[in-house]
Amino acid sequence: MTRFFDDIAPVTFDPSADALAFRHYNADEMLGGKSMRDHLRFAVCYWHNFVWEGNDPFGGQTFQRPWFPADTMDQAKAKADVAFEMFRLLDVPFWCFHDHDIRPEGDSLAESHKRLNEMADYAMAKMQDGGPKLLWGTANMFSNRRYMSGASTNPDPDVFAYCASTVKACLDVTHRLGGENYVLWGGREGYETLLNTDLDRELHQMGRFLQMVVEYKHKIGFKGAILIEPKPQEPTKHQYDFDVATVYGFLKRFGLENEVKVNVEQGHAILAGHSFEHELAMARTLGIFGSIDMNRNDYQSGWDTDQFPNNVPEVALAYYEVLKAGGFTTGGTNFDAKLRRQSLDPMDLIAAHVGAMDVCARGLKAAHAMLEDDALEGPRRARYASWEKAGHLHPGKTLEDVAAYAEAAALNPQPVSGRQEILENIVNRYV
Repeated sequence: MTRFFDDIAPVTFDPSADALAFRHYNADEMLGGKSMRDHLRFAVCYWHNFVWEGNDPFGGQTFQRPWFPADTMDQAKAKADVAFEMFRLLDVPFWCFHDHDIRPEGDSLAESHKRLNEMADYAMAKMQDGGPKLLWGTANMFSNRRYMSGASTNPDPDVFAYCASTVKACLDVTHRLGGENYVLWGGREGYETLLNTDLDRELHQMGRFLQMVVEYKHKIGFKGAILIEPKPQEPTKHQYDFDVATVYGFLKRFGLENEVKVNVEQGHAILAGHSFEHELAMARTLGIFGSIDMNRNDYQSGWDTDQFPNNVPEVALAYYEVLKAGGFTTGGTNFDAKLRRQSLDPMDLIAAHVGAMDVCARGLKAAHAMLEDDALEGPRRARYASWEKAGHLHPGKTLEDVAAYAEAAALNPQPVSGRQEILENIVNRYV
């Protein structure tokens, strides 16, 4: 049993504590008939916390962990010991993983699958011993050099087949562990240059691959959601799952709009030129909202910095859209965030999550209060109220009908204030 957090006590809710404690996240506090635990459905990710070594594009490893490099099964189990210890200290209800996170890659595809199943058994025992449930599993189909030209979109059909075997194994394990979702993030599903890319072929390969995943989900009786995580670029110049609207168009093209939803990440939304709440509102409007990765980017940096959330107004507007979507069903709040490479200590891992969970709790409470008070929905309804009485626009009316109405009524409509600053002031009262 690897011990890493020996001097750190389980984190509790205590707003007056001087020591590390939750000051806003009270898991048992009720909001609208549901506990904060059930509203937020927090999950800790395996990859950034226990796999990432602190490297960046300009420098190597800064973290020294006793389980690194985790290239043996013994080291992988030591890493799992530490991960589930941290889950216990934070008392989170869920966790998430890639296959590559929890097992070292074998010398063959069969060996990799064997190791994945062995580690799944190891995780299952910990889950049954009071550990958290699995929010979702996924496959890493972007790190190995075999994926340098894509995964399902690769010009080599053998890579496509390798990916099919990998996802089948990961979906089987996710199903066996009781996972509530399965995520596909196309980290290399895009292109570097159109000079060597057949767009139509690659999109059809990706569409057929996703159809096969959905078919297999139903075959094995997996009841969770299949989720796509949109991202516009980085590492590729352009990724095919650019944003929520792009994903929806892709799903419609391949008849999957009722089968697949989205896992929306704040950092990816920013890279796509959107706000987090925009992407969540779009997912809600299109009926494909599933889950979220809660993190943030540095607004002075042009890449995906994956920092823990610390901006309550941003988080409040995000949870406002989550609540408007009816809240999470199978989804949840996964912290796809990592320490800064100068934050070296075990305590830093715990403190980062405690602070982020408190920020989310504050944001959720503000969002819930705004909805309860009709603070934004009332003015929004008022702005569109005249459409309820617009008989000349009822179904069945033609362009000629509407034009005739405008001419007969000698219309001369005048602009009405959008009251943006007043609404911003209202939001600030709650956060």
